[in-house]
Amino acid sequence: MSQVLQRIYASAPVNDTPIHTLELKAGSLWELRICDGFDNVMAGIEGGEVVLFEASGMGISLPARGVKGRQDLQFQIDNVTGKAVSLVEQANNAGIKIDVIYRVYTTSDLTAPSEPAIEMKAVDVQATGLSLNVVASFNDLVNKAWPKKRYTPSIAPGLKYFS
Repeated sequence: MSQVLQRIYASAPVNDTPIHTLELKAGSLWELRICDGFDNVMAGIEGGEVVLFEASGMGISLPARGVKGRQDLQFQIDNVTGKAVSLVEQANNAGIKIDVIYRVYTTSDLTAPSEPAIEMKAVDVQATGLSLNVVASFNDLVNKAWPKKRYTPSIAPGLKYFS
């Protein structure tokens, strides 16, 4: 965690607060950038591009830091207009996995995230008329294949039996 975020969480200054943001992407089909709060935020992302994060009612449950196999980020978007629900349904109908990028900024520095972005895949999406509940996962070590490289006869011809 950055020094600025540590200071903010420890002392809770009135003029400098964290801004949690989510970027949802469904391949090249669509992308949605939202932030918690009442005001839209223009902030810098990786690569120096400045983008708009739309204000949204959002609740985030960060995973505990640990060494367990799978860590999940859970969040809920209060979806008054229905935009997020229709976009998620569009991605599901097209069979596209949704990428989720979590970033945290401070109000004193919106040029770049205060800590490295966390990139995940949505593993469970539940949409209702009023909200969108998403569980995103990263570092799924339990379900990883080992060894990562699969040895098949096409890359290791000695595996095939010839008589």
